[in-house]
Amino acid sequence: MNNVRIERLSTGVEGFDKLIEGGIPRGFFVAVVGEPGTGKTIFCMSFINQGIIEGDKNVYVTTEESRESIIKQASLFGWDFEKAIDEGKLVIIDALMGSPGDIWSLTSLNVEDLVAKVIEAKKALGYGRARLVLDALSAFWLDKPAMARKYSYFIKRVLSRWDFTILAVSQYAVTTSLGFGFGIEHIGDGIVRFRKAIVKGELKRYVIVEKMRQTNHDLRMYEVEIVEGVGMRIKKPTVYRKEDTVLPRSVVEKIIESEERKYYEIP
Repeated sequence: MNNVRIERLSTGVEGFDKLIEGGIPRGFFVAVVGEPGTGKTIFCMSFINQGIIEGDKNVYVTTEESRESIIKQASLFGWDFEKAIDEGKLVIIDALMGSPGDIWSLTSLNVEDLVAKVIEAKKALGYGRARLVLDALSAFWLDKPAMARKYSYFIKRVLSRWDFTILAVSQYAVTTSLGFGFGIEHIGDGIVRFRKAIVKGELKRYVIVEKMRQTNHDLRMYEVEIVEGVGMRIKKPTVYRKEDTVLPRSVVEKIIESEERKYYEIP
């Protein structure tokens, strides 16, 4: 793109780094967005596993699965997160099953507590380049979606001082393919969007890099596959268009209107 050298962190996903000139620029805050079941968590676990391989300090915050579940999932792809934890290379902060007796847990989905705990983990891991996954950050504003941008900006501003390169997951609703609150994409240095569709009766997953600052990134959508014992792989570009498979906007609006009516209906 230019002659200025940009340090980039490999995602560890086979075929993905070449879409973004070799990796994610150090210190970036990247939004990883999409509906459930599209591959976001596996993408993030690969990023952390690559950090373990390269000797980075790694922190994984999980809000939708327990720490044990993340460790078990990683093992399916040959990634030994339990060993990395024992060797002081990884901290998994459990914000789902957290308990007061567990030092690396959160007992409430409070953004200030999250930031404080991540900084505590970084101090425990020590000085050096660090990777952080927030899976899913959208859990912190599900009951107050208007705060999404404010919270995202606060997290980015504070944790960037601690040499973190951040993947922040935002879940999208299955019915509308829309985010729970808007803000994470607006403040992100990058946006990696995962999608899915049923093609000839088979589930297909896709990824597209919608934004990556300081990067001449690929603009095409690619099919991805998830292989046990290996992880995620990028396959060929696809002609799939989201507009061909999602509900028309008029139908989506009717669904939202119906759901809102049910929500505010007095029993």
